[in-house]
Amino acid sequence: MTDPQRHILVALPLTAAQRETLRAAAPGFAYRFTTQETAALADVLWADAILGNVPVEFIRQNRHLAWFQSNFAGPDPYLAPGVLPPDCVITNATGAYGLAISEWMLGMWLALAKDLLLYRDRQRRQAWEPIDRPVRSVAGARVLCVGMGDIGSSFARRAHALGAQVVGVRRRPAPAPAYCLRVVGVDRLDEELPAADVVALSLPGTPQTEGLFDAARLARCKRGAILLNVGRGSAVDNDALAAAVQSGALFGAALDVTDPEPLPPGHPLWGLDNVLITPHISGRFSLPQTLENIVGIFAHNLRLYAAGQPLDNQMSRTQRYVSADTPGRRLTNE
Repeated sequence: MTDPQRHILVALPLTAAQRETLRAAAPGFAYRFTTQETAALADVLWADAILGNVPVEFIRQNRHLAWFQSNFAGPDPYLAPGVLPPDCVITNATGAYGLAISEWMLGMWLALAKDLLLYRDRQRRQAWEPIDRPVRSVAGARVLCVGMGDIGSSFARRAHALGAQVVGVRRRPAPAPAYCLRVVGVDRLDEELPAADVVALSLPGTPQTEGLFDAARLARCKRGAILLNVGRGSAVDNDALAAAVQSGALFGAALDVTDPEPLPPGHPLWGLDNVLITPHISGRFSLPQTLENIVGIFAHNLRLYAAGQPLDNQMSRTQRYVSADTPGRRLTNE
Protein backbone atom coordinates (compact mmCIF):
# COMPACT_ATOMS: atom_id res chain seq x y z
CA MET A 1 0.00 0.00 0.00
CA THR A 2 2.96 2.34 0.48
CA ASP A 3 4.01 2.01 -3.19
CA PRO A 4 4.74 5.63 -4.27
CA GLN A 5 3.29 4.80 -7.69
CA ARG A 6 -0.22 4.40 -6.27
CA HIS A 7 -2.31 6.79 -8.35
CA ILE A 8 -5.06 8.76 -6.59
CA LEU A 9 -7.60 10.67 -8.68
CA VAL A 10 -9.66 13.23 -6.74
CA ALA A 11 -12.78 14.56 -8.48
CA LEU A 12 -14.10 17.42 -6.34
CA PRO A 13 -14.04 21.25 -6.60
CA LEU A 14 -11.38 21.66 -3.91
CA THR A 15 -9.45 24.67 -2.69
CA ALA A 16 -5.66 24.60 -2.61
CA ALA A 17 -5.78 24.06 1.15
CA GLN A 18 -8.16 21.10 0.78
CA ARG A 19 -5.87 19.54 -1.82
CA GLU A 20 -2.97 19.85 0.57
CA THR A 21 -5.02 18.18 3.30
CA LEU A 22 -5.42 15.12 1.08
CA ARG A 23 -1.78 15.06 -0.05
CA ALA A 24 -0.64 15.31 3.57
CA ALA A 25 -2.83 12.36 4.56
CA ALA A 26 -0.83 10.02 2.29
CA PRO A 27 2.19 11.91 0.94
CA GLY A 28 3.74 8.91 -0.79
CA PHE A 29 1.06 8.68 -3.47
CA ALA A 30 0.74 10.40 -6.85
CA TYR A 31 -2.30 12.68 -7.14
CA ARG A 32 -4.37 14.21 -9.89
CA PHE A 33 -7.17 16.67 -9.14
CA THR A 34 -10.20 17.23 -11.33
CA THR A 35 -13.98 17.54 -10.96
CA GLN A 36 -16.89 15.36 -12.05
CA GLU A 37 -17.53 17.73 -14.97
CA THR A 38 -13.91 17.97 -16.18
CA ALA A 39 -12.65 14.44 -15.52
CA ALA A 40 -11.05 12.84 -18.59
CA LEU A 41 -11.10 9.16 -19.45
CA ALA A 42 -7.29 9.10 -19.37
CA ASP A 43 -7.31 10.32 -15.76
CA VAL A 44 -9.85 7.68 -14.73
CA LEU A 45 -7.85 4.88 -16.40
CA TRP A 46 -4.65 6.15 -14.70
CA ALA A 47 -6.11 5.83 -11.22
CA ASP A 48 -5.69 3.01 -8.70
CA ALA A 49 -8.13 4.79 -6.39
CA ILE A 50 -10.78 7.39 -7.22
CA LEU A 51 -12.11 9.83 -4.64
CA GLY A 52 -15.22 11.50 -6.03
CA ASN A 53 -17.95 10.70 -8.51
CA VAL A 54 -16.44 10.62 -11.99
CA PRO A 55 -18.70 9.70 -14.94
CA VAL A 56 -19.99 6.13 -14.74
CA GLU A 57 -19.20 5.49 -18.41
CA PHE A 58 -15.53 6.26 -17.65
CA ILE A 59 -15.16 4.38 -14.39
CA ARG A 60 -16.61 1.15 -15.79
CA GLN A 61 -13.60 1.02 -18.17
CA ASN A 62 -11.06 0.92 -15.30
CA ARG A 63 -10.79 -2.79 -14.48
CA HIS A 64 -7.79 -2.41 -12.11
CA LEU A 65 -9.46 0.05 -9.73
CA ALA A 66 -8.77 -0.97 -6.12
CA TRP A 67 -10.85 1.61 -4.25
CA PHE A 68 -13.74 3.91 -5.10
CA GLN A 69 -14.60 6.58 -2.52
CA SER A 70 -17.88 8.28 -3.40
CA ASN A 71 -18.67 11.81 -2.36
CA PHE A 72 -22.34 10.76 -1.99
CA ALA A 73 -23.96 8.82 0.81
CA GLY A 74 -25.88 6.76 -1.75
CA PRO A 75 -23.82 6.29 -4.94
CA ASP A 76 -26.46 4.08 -6.59
CA PRO A 77 -25.23 4.23 -10.23
CA TYR A 78 -21.78 2.97 -9.21
CA LEU A 79 -23.23 -0.06 -7.41
CA ALA A 80 -24.82 -1.49 -10.54
CA PRO A 81 -23.27 -4.78 -11.68
CA GLY A 82 -20.31 -4.34 -14.01
CA VAL A 83 -19.53 -0.71 -13.16
CA LEU A 84 -16.74 -1.42 -10.66
CA PRO A 85 -14.38 -4.43 -10.56
CA PRO A 86 -15.66 -7.20 -8.27
CA ASP A 87 -12.82 -6.77 -5.75
CA CYS A 88 -12.94 -2.95 -5.69
CA VAL A 89 -13.57 -1.58 -2.20
CA ILE A 90 -16.45 0.91 -2.17
CA THR A 91 -16.74 3.59 0.50
CA ASN A 92 -19.20 6.45 0.76
CA ALA A 93 -19.53 9.87 2.39
CA THR A 94 -21.81 8.90 5.28
CA GLY A 95 -21.22 11.50 7.98
CA ALA A 96 -20.81 14.43 5.60
CA TYR A 97 -24.43 15.34 4.91
CA GLY A 98 -26.29 15.09 8.21
CA LEU A 99 -25.91 18.77 9.06
CA ALA A 100 -26.96 20.22 5.70
CA ILE A 101 -29.84 17.84 5.00
CA SER A 102 -31.30 17.84 8.50
CA GLU A 103 -31.36 21.66 8.44
CA TRP A 104 -33.16 21.52 5.06
CA MET A 105 -35.71 19.21 6.69
CA LEU A 106 -36.20 21.58 9.62
CA GLY A 107 -36.60 24.55 7.29
CA MET A 108 -39.19 22.80 5.15
CA TRP A 109 -41.10 21.52 8.17
CA LEU A 110 -41.31 25.00 9.66
CA ALA A 111 -42.25 26.56 6.33
CA LEU A 112 -45.17 24.16 5.99
CA ALA A 113 -46.22 24.22 9.64
CA LYS A 114 -46.30 28.03 9.77
CA ASP A 115 -47.76 28.61 6.25
CA LEU A 116 -44.70 30.69 5.35
CA LEU A 117 -44.79 29.78 1.67
CA LEU A 118 -48.46 30.74 1.40
CA TYR A 119 -47.63 34.13 2.87
CA ARG A 120 -44.78 34.48 0.36
CA ASP A 121 -47.37 33.94 -2.39
CA ARG A 122 -49.50 36.73 -0.88
CA GLN A 123 -46.47 38.99 -0.63
CA ARG A 124 -45.87 38.67 -4.36
CA ARG A 125 -49.48 39.80 -4.90
CA GLN A 126 -48.94 42.62 -2.37
CA ALA A 127 -51.86 41.17 -0.45
CA TRP A 128 -52.16 41.79 3.31
CA GLU A 129 -54.33 38.71 3.86
CA PRO A 130 -54.20 36.48 6.93
CA ILE A 131 -54.73 32.77 6.39
CA ASP A 132 -57.80 31.65 8.26
CA ARG A 133 -56.55 28.46 9.88
CA PRO A 134 -54.32 27.61 12.84
CA VAL A 135 -50.63 26.98 12.37
CA ARG A 136 -48.78 24.06 13.93
CA SER A 137 -46.13 23.80 16.63
CA VAL A 138 -42.87 21.89 16.46
CA ALA A 139 -42.89 21.50 20.24
CA GLY A 140 -44.88 18.44 21.21
CA ALA A 141 -45.18 17.12 17.66
CA ARG A 142 -44.63 13.40 17.09
CA VAL A 143 -41.91 12.88 14.51
CA LEU A 144 -41.36 9.50 12.89
CA CYS A 145 -37.86 9.23 11.42
CA VAL A 146 -37.93 6.40 8.88
CA GLY A 147 -34.24 5.72 8.40
CA MET A 148 -31.83 6.29 11.27
CA GLY A 149 -28.50 6.64 9.53
CA ASP A 150 -26.44 9.82 9.67
CA ILE A 151 -29.15 11.98 8.10
CA GLY A 152 -32.12 10.54 9.96
CA SER A 153 -30.30 10.64 13.28
CA SER A 154 -29.17 14.23 12.69
CA PHE A 155 -32.74 15.31 12.02
CA ALA A 156 -34.00 13.35 15.02
CA ARG A 157 -31.56 15.17 17.31
CA ARG A 158 -32.64 18.56 16.01
CA ALA A 159 -36.34 17.77 16.22
CA HIS A 160 -35.89 16.56 19.80
CA ALA A 161 -33.96 19.72 20.70
CA LEU A 162 -36.97 21.79 19.56
CA GLY A 163 -39.33 19.84 21.78
CA ALA A 164 -40.66 17.16 19.42
CA GLN A 165 -41.24 13.56 20.46
CA VAL A 166 -39.17 11.37 18.13
CA VAL A 167 -39.59 7.73 17.19
CA GLY A 168 -37.00 6.08 14.95
CA VAL A 169 -37.58 3.32 12.41
CA ARG A 170 -34.76 1.20 11.04
CA ARG A 171 -34.28 -2.19 9.48
CA ARG A 172 -34.09 -3.84 12.89
CA PRO A 173 -35.04 -2.45 16.33
CA ALA A 174 -32.27 -0.94 18.43
CA PRO A 175 -31.80 0.69 21.84
CA ALA A 176 -33.20 4.22 21.80
CA PRO A 177 -30.74 7.11 22.05
CA ALA A 178 -31.55 9.96 24.42
CA TYR A 179 -33.28 11.95 21.65
CA CYS A 180 -35.77 9.18 20.76
CA LEU A 181 -38.72 7.70 22.61
CA ARG A 182 -37.92 4.37 20.94
CA VAL A 183 -36.33 2.90 17.82
CA VAL A 184 -38.40 0.16 16.23
CA GLY A 185 -37.92 -2.20 13.32
CA VAL A 186 -39.52 -1.53 9.96
CA ASP A 187 -42.00 -4.32 10.73
CA ARG A 188 -43.65 -1.90 13.19
CA LEU A 189 -43.84 1.03 10.77
CA ASP A 190 -47.59 0.70 10.29
CA GLU A 191 -48.15 0.76 14.06
CA GLU A 192 -46.32 4.09 14.38
CA LEU A 193 -47.74 5.96 11.38
CA PRO A 194 -51.18 6.84 12.83
CA ALA A 195 -49.57 8.85 15.67
CA ALA A 196 -46.99 10.75 13.61
CA ASP A 197 -47.46 14.44 12.82
CA VAL A 198 -44.32 14.38 10.66
CA VAL A 199 -42.99 11.40 8.70
CA ALA A 200 -39.35 12.00 7.73
CA LEU A 201 -37.85 9.63 5.15
CA SER A 202 -34.08 9.30 4.71
CA LEU A 203 -33.95 5.85 3.15
CA PRO A 204 -31.43 4.33 0.73
CA GLY A 205 -32.58 3.10 -2.64
CA THR A 206 -33.00 -0.66 -2.24
CA PRO A 207 -35.56 -3.24 -3.39
CA GLN A 208 -36.91 -3.22 0.17
CA THR A 209 -37.54 0.54 0.21
CA GLU A 210 -38.91 0.88 -3.33
CA GLY A 211 -42.58 1.83 -3.14
CA LEU A 212 -42.57 1.58 0.65
CA PHE A 213 -44.93 4.57 0.84
CA ASP A 214 -47.56 3.51 -1.65
CA ALA A 215 -51.22 4.53 -1.52
CA ALA A 216 -52.04 1.96 1.16
CA ARG A 217 -49.24 3.06 3.48
CA LEU A 218 -49.94 6.76 2.94
CA ALA A 219 -53.52 6.00 3.95
CA ARG A 220 -52.21 4.71 7.30
CA CYS A 221 -50.64 8.09 8.10
CA LYS A 222 -52.28 10.37 10.63
CA ARG A 223 -54.75 12.69 8.93
CA GLY A 224 -53.04 16.02 8.40
CA ALA A 225 -49.48 14.67 8.68
CA ILE A 226 -46.53 16.22 6.86
CA LEU A 227 -44.20 14.01 4.82
CA LEU A 228 -40.54 14.90 4.24
CA ASN A 229 -38.41 12.89 1.80
CA VAL A 230 -34.65 13.35 1.41
CA GLY A 231 -33.60 9.75 0.76
CA ARG A 232 -34.69 8.29 -2.54
CA GLY A 233 -37.73 9.28 -4.56
CA SER A 234 -38.43 5.62 -5.30
CA ALA A 235 -39.63 5.15 -1.69
CA VAL A 236 -42.79 7.19 -2.40
CA ASP A 237 -45.58 6.78 -4.97
CA ASN A 238 -45.77 10.36 -6.25
CA ASP A 239 -49.25 9.96 -7.72
CA ALA A 240 -50.59 8.59 -4.44
CA LEU A 241 -48.84 11.36 -2.51
CA ALA A 242 -50.43 14.05 -4.70
CA ALA A 243 -53.84 12.48 -4.20
CA ALA A 244 -53.34 12.32 -0.42
CA VAL A 245 -52.43 16.02 -0.23
CA GLN A 246 -55.23 17.07 -2.59
CA SER A 247 -57.80 15.20 -0.50
CA GLY A 248 -56.53 16.65 2.78
CA ALA A 249 -55.48 13.24 4.10
CA LEU A 250 -51.97 14.69 4.32
CA PHE A 251 -51.41 18.34 5.16
CA GLY A 252 -48.42 18.64 2.87
CA ALA A 253 -45.03 17.36 1.81
CA ALA A 254 -41.48 18.56 1.19
CA LEU A 255 -39.47 16.63 -1.37
CA ASP A 256 -35.82 16.91 -2.31
CA VAL A 257 -36.08 13.66 -4.27
CA THR A 258 -38.70 12.32 -6.67
CA ASP A 259 -39.16 9.34 -8.94
CA PRO A 260 -38.33 10.03 -11.69
CA GLU A 261 -35.91 12.93 -11.36
CA PRO A 262 -36.61 15.53 -12.50
CA LEU A 263 -40.32 15.37 -11.73
CA PRO A 264 -42.08 15.49 -15.12
CA PRO A 265 -43.79 18.74 -16.17
CA GLY A 266 -47.49 18.65 -15.52
CA HIS A 267 -47.29 16.30 -12.56
CA PRO A 268 -49.94 17.34 -10.00
CA LEU A 269 -47.34 17.70 -7.22
CA TRP A 270 -45.96 20.81 -8.96
CA GLY A 271 -49.18 22.74 -8.51
CA LEU A 272 -50.01 22.00 -4.87
CA ASP A 273 -49.60 24.90 -2.43
CA ASN A 274 -48.62 22.62 0.43
CA VAL A 275 -45.96 20.69 -1.48
CA LEU A 276 -42.42 22.08 -1.60
CA ILE A 277 -40.00 20.61 -4.15
CA THR A 278 -36.25 21.18 -4.51
CA PRO A 279 -34.05 19.57 -7.20
CA HIS A 280 -32.05 17.10 -5.06
CA ILE A 281 -29.85 19.87 -3.66
CA SER A 282 -30.25 19.56 0.12
CA GLY A 283 -26.96 17.70 0.47
CA ARG A 284 -24.72 19.09 -2.24
CA PHE A 285 -22.09 21.77 -1.69
CA SER A 286 -24.30 24.82 -1.14
CA LEU A 287 -23.29 24.53 2.53
CA PRO A 288 -19.47 24.85 2.49
CA GLN A 289 -19.16 22.70 5.61
CA THR A 290 -20.43 19.72 3.62
CA LEU A 291 -17.39 19.80 1.35
CA GLU A 292 -15.11 20.19 4.37
CA ASN A 293 -16.75 17.11 5.90
CA ILE A 294 -16.17 15.14 2.70
CA VAL A 295 -12.52 16.15 2.59
CA GLY A 296 -12.17 14.99 6.19
CA ILE A 297 -13.66 11.59 5.34
CA PHE A 298 -11.42 11.26 2.28
CA ALA A 299 -8.29 12.18 4.27
CA HIS A 300 -9.20 9.74 7.05
CA ASN A 301 -9.62 6.87 4.61
CA LEU A 302 -6.47 7.82 2.69
CA ARG A 303 -4.47 7.37 5.89
CA LEU A 304 -6.02 3.94 6.40
CA TYR A 305 -5.40 3.02 2.75
CA ALA A 306 -1.75 4.02 2.97
CA ALA A 307 -1.34 1.92 6.13
CA GLY A 308 -3.03 -1.12 4.58
CA GLN A 309 -5.85 -1.03 7.11
CA PRO A 310 -9.60 -1.64 6.47
CA LEU A 311 -11.33 1.49 5.23
CA ASP A 312 -14.26 3.06 7.07
CA ASN A 313 -17.68 3.72 5.51
CA GLN A 314 -17.45 0.54 3.43
CA MET A 315 -20.64 -0.11 1.51
CA SER A 316 -22.52 -3.34 0.97
CA ARG A 317 -23.24 -3.75 -2.73
CA THR A 318 -26.45 -5.66 -1.94
CA GLN A 319 -27.82 -3.51 0.90
CA ARG A 320 -26.56 -0.28 -0.76
CA TYR A 321 -25.51 1.42 2.45
CA VAL A 322 -22.87 1.23 5.18
CA SER A 323 -23.80 -1.91 7.08
CA ALA A 324 -22.68 -3.58 10.26
CA ASP A 325 -21.83 -6.52 8.01
CA THR A 326 -19.11 -4.57 6.16
CA PRO A 327 -15.56 -3.95 7.43
CA GLY A 328 -14.61 -0.70 9.10
CA ARG A 329 -17.06 1.62 10.82
CA ARG A 330 -19.57 4.32 9.98
CA LEU A 331 -18.19 7.82 10.29
CA THR A 332 -20.12 10.76 11.67
CA ASN A 333 -19.38 14.46 12.07
CA GLU A 334 -21.76 14.92 15.03
